[in-house]
Amino acid sequence: MATVTTLSTRVHRYLTDPVATWRTGSRESQTLTLVALLVGVTACFAVSLTRYPLMPLTSYYVWLLLGMLLLRFRPLVVLSLVATTMAVTAMVVANDLNATRVTAILNLVVSVGLVLFASSRQHSGLPGPLSEAMLTDLRRRLQASGTVPPLPHGWTSQSAMLASNGIGYGGDFLVADLTQDGRRLEMILVDVCGKGVGAAAQALQFGGALGGLIGSLPPQGLFEAANDFLLRQGNDESFSTAVHVTVDLETGDYLLTSAGHPPALVWWPQEAEWRVAAARGTALGILPQPEMHTSTGTLGPGQALMFYTDGVIEYRSRDLDVGLQWLRERGASAVADGFDGAAGRLLSDVRRGEDDRAVLILHRATEPATLEQGVPESRPTTS
Repeated sequence: MATVTTLSTRVHRYLTDPVATWRTGSRESQTLTLVALLVGVTACFAVSLTRYPLMPLTSYYVWLLLGMLLLRFRPLVVLSLVATTMAVTAMVVANDLNATRVTAILNLVVSVGLVLFASSRQHSGLPGPLSEAMLTDLRRRLQASGTVPPLPHGWTSQSAMLASNGIGYGGDFLVADLTQDGRRLEMILVDVCGKGVGAAAQALQFGGALGGLIGSLPPQGLFEAANDFLLRQGNDESFSTAVHVTVDLETGDYLLTSAGHPPALVWWPQEAEWRVAAARGTALGILPQPEMHTSTGTLGPGQALMFYTDGVIEYRSRDLDVGLQWLRERGASAVADGFDGAAGRLLSDVRRGEDDRAVLILHRATEPATLEQGVPESRPTTS
């Protein structure tokens, strides 16, 4: 009796929200989906036996395609065997075999083999749409990580990112944290080794680790913990460059800590130029004790900090100094008409290529910032 009740509950849940149930990819959802498809194949077979022209062999391809979209490999094997057997049986019963019909059967068998082969190559073990949903969620999480919390009045931030070759998944990401009193802002811009999809999974994993550390450890301690995390991965390519900035939004005082990352830039409005603010150091995940460089300063009204990944300047030239000079000049032009949208304008001049690239700008407005005003201003952009 309990078994019947449990089955009834499962069926009711599946019928109530079949899409949500199917998207779990669980054995239960796959079994219910397989049963539903087998019922359809059986109904098709019943019609084929009585009125074959209404349900010829070609109509069974629909069930195979649905199975390829909805089922994992093993349930798909069951569906394929049942559908093929019924399709061939219906043709034999309804018609005498001839060369044309034998060819149709062979085509069906080959099609089933191709469908099963394609399903077996899904390394995630999930149907294609579910795997796509996972990639979409991965992309959403990576993009969401590049959003700076709303800042107090007088401060704005914006970010722009381009994945290599325009695929939408990359290894550049941002982690940010704002204290509850809205006074201290921490941001970490990271460039994971690799590019595109190959670096996206590692970026998501590393981003989760940094998200749990930011705000809990001082910059150097945070980078030391992050370095240990990467070393434990046991992968020669599990290294990353990163820059950490802590800003007091009331005084404008900031502390930069760089681990192998390209030097940050500071905007000086009087001279209308970007100046280098920090050195590179050693990337995380290479040595047990990485070399980290720090620098301090104060952002006055009208000043700004710019952070970026090496893909922005390496695209211009193999000589990083040449690329850095280009960025300083183009960055000055990008903010000439204001900082709103400057990150996006800057990256619009960097064509999509073989490396991911990202730009982050934190700007202090010309008027004094007061935390009491509390008007949030944050304009992240992602492209």
